[in-house]
Amino acid sequence: MAESSSTQSGEVGNNSTEELPLPSSDSSGLLSEEQCQCSVCMDVFTDPVTTPCGHNFCRTCLTNYWDSNQQCCCPLCKEEFPKRPELQINTTLTEAVGHFKKKSRPDQPEILCDVCTGVKLKALKSCLDCGVTFCKTHLESHAVAKLKKHILINPVKSLEDYICQKHERPLLMFCRDEQMYVCQFCTETDHKTHNTVPMEEESGERKMQLVKTQMELQQVVQLKMKKIEEIKLSVELRKKNTEKEIADSVEVFTALMRSIERSQAELLKVMEEKQSAAEMQAEDLIKELEQEITELKRTDNELEQLSHTEDHLHLIQICSSLRSPPNKKNWTSIHIDTHVSAEPVRKTLSQLQKTLNEKLYDSELKRIQQYAVDVTLNPDTAHPKLSLSENGKQVTCGDKTHNLPDNPKRFTYYIMVLGKEGFSSGRFYYEVHVNGKTEWSLGVAKGSINRKGAITLSPKNGFWTVILTNNKEYKAGTYPSVTLSLREKPQKVGVFVDYEEGLVSFYDVQARSRIYSFTGQCFTEKLYPYFCPGVNDKNNSAPLIISAITKTE
Repeated sequence: MAESSSTQSGEVGNNSTEELPLPSSDSSGLLSEEQCQCSVCMDVFTDPVTTPCGHNFCRTCLTNYWDSNQQCCCPLCKEEFPKRPELQINTTLTEAVGHFKKKSRPDQPEILCDVCTGVKLKALKSCLDCGVTFCKTHLESHAVAKLKKHILINPVKSLEDYICQKHERPLLMFCRDEQMYVCQFCTETDHKTHNTVPMEEESGERKMQLVKTQMELQQVVQLKMKKIEEIKLSVELRKKNTEKEIADSVEVFTALMRSIERSQAELLKVMEEKQSAAEMQAEDLIKELEQEITELKRTDNELEQLSHTEDHLHLIQICSSLRSPPNKKNWTSIHIDTHVSAEPVRKTLSQLQKTLNEKLYDSELKRIQQYAVDVTLNPDTAHPKLSLSENGKQVTCGDKTHNLPDNPKRFTYYIMVLGKEGFSSGRFYYEVHVNGKTEWSLGVAKGSINRKGAITLSPKNGFWTVILTNNKEYKAGTYPSVTLSLREKPQKVGVFVDYEEGLVSFYDVQARSRIYSFTGQCFTEKLYPYFCPGVNDKNNSAPLIISAITKTE
């Protein structure tokens, strides 16, 4: 009953409307279903309007979209408009959609007049009081004053569905208790104590519910479309980052290959030079030996001749000088070193490792510098002995205690200060000049750290830091602390945080090297840049300076 009564509030249409030819891409001369759909609600257009960029939407869909967004832009192409455009109904598209709706409806059986005899004409209205369906001609009888109060509806085939079977009266009321249509007599008998309202009122509320549901669905669609755009943008961003990482990796390994080739050439040259020196040494030794052998052979020949001579006088004269071989070099300890030292290879490998580390850290530093943020010191957190510059970029420790209001944010036990901005997601990076100082500590800290009493710098207490003491002792703020061995004294320190990865890394910016990394951390609240310039003395009076990031290409 409820389903069939949905046509009760409908109005009869003009059955003589002339159809106009419409532009179309299909063979039927009609717009396709996709061309007639609003991209927001994904339904056939209702009151279609056109944006300045040329896209079409339902008036309500577009208005709701703009009401729920700060920027006035096209929901489809995202083109922004300087001010909200005045919307006018697209009459051509409205006609086209009307034709589409008409042609897309399934053919319904024609309802004929109950009064006509012979050839029955098409019905125009059905009368709930008479229980009869009339054509245009026979409906004229209802023009008299007596029948003007009769209830007419669009023609229906099963008119009995709109009549109370018990009282034979029109179903003009709705019982909300039993969720059914009733007549006026029903409200005075069986449904007398029930909550009954006119059908038009119930229909109006149902329409309002449908509109509300539609708006909710449109909002869901908008959120999903926004998510699609977010995913697309994420993919594009990842693609750009991937391309950059690939380019950086190619640059690193190209430089490494060149270094390897250069080191290989240098190593081969050294080894070839040593081999050539050994060969020249061997040639000289061989020549010297051959010369000695020649002399010995000559002496041997002389001795051979003397042994057969009869000149006794001459033999006696020279015999004493030839009794022993001439005094020549002792060749027992002389040899050519066959051992080839691996030291050049070790030096080459060490240099290659150094080059690789430099290239890798240089590439890493270039990448993380893209996440640079503007850090400013928060004076509300500064210990009373600290002095901050007007721009909030420098901090020094003095001997004088400033008269400052105490508040929960301020450090009162240790000379520390935090940055103004906290971070609870993503990645961020900042750099600090530390040159000229003998003591300092840098890093990040949780917003809930103890600011009024003694603390140990460690992740357990909400600190992730690197520390310098005694002008030479570098430590990572772990518990117990880890001593760091640095080749050079950092002049500028970079601090990088990846919140989701649980990573805090420290870099020597000039040396392009990593100082220390905290990994596998679990962050659950905001992290703030942390600074401690150390106690002021004649050697540690220089300030800590937050520097502008110079991004390297």
